[in-house]
Amino acid sequence: MPNISVKMLAGRTQAQKEQLAKDLVEVLSRDLGASKYWITCTIEDYDAEQWQEVFKTEIADKPDSVVFKKPEYDPKDLL
Repeated sequence: MPNISVKMLAGRTQAQKEQLAKDLVEVLSRDLGASKYWITCTIEDYDAEQWQEVFKTEIADKPDSVVFKKPEYDPKDLL
């Protein structure tokens, strides 16, 4: 059923990730009327170099119809 996938630069603590997952599941459940029972959440960390490919495949190469929050930065600035 609904899966939340978070991909981000490394550097957050395990506690921060756990809180983020809890908060995201809560919002998704509330806004979509989905039971938390069916919701999953993954969080993956990347370094700045790895992020270049993630950005390309997960954001830049996706159609506008599925990217609901457009980037306001150039990923090369992270290098």
